[in-house]
Amino acid sequence: MSREHEWVDEEAGPVVRPYAVARGRTRSASSEVDLLATVVSTGLPAPSKAELSTQHRRLLSLVSGQNRPVVEVASDLGLPVGVVRVLLGDLLEHGLVTIRPPRDKAATPSESLLREVINGLRAL
Repeated sequence: MSREHEWVDEEAGPVVRPYAVARGRTRSASSEVDLLATVVSTGLPAPSKAELSTQHRRLLSLVSGQNRPVVEVASDLGLPVGVVRVLLGDLLEHGLVTIRPPRDKAATPSESLLREVINGLRAL
């Protein structure tokens, strides 16, 4: 389904409400789907028992061959993060995606280091 067919108009919003996209579910089946986690497609074919919606397939195409943060995927799909987390839980259950937890805070650069980089860039 192309993006222009999803919308009635600017004020009406999406034709299918997020609640319906997630089949009435509000929580992911997996606790691994963190907002800052990264997701990538495994490249495996969908099992015959998998009932994948158009949104599931769009999500899979977005993460095919590249690691993408969950929040970025939600933005590109134009869906709320909660809905994307539910869809990702479905895909994870079928082995179609791999989810990597966010990096440990200890591995992230300190605020002082980031300020030094910013100051260095401004000096250029």
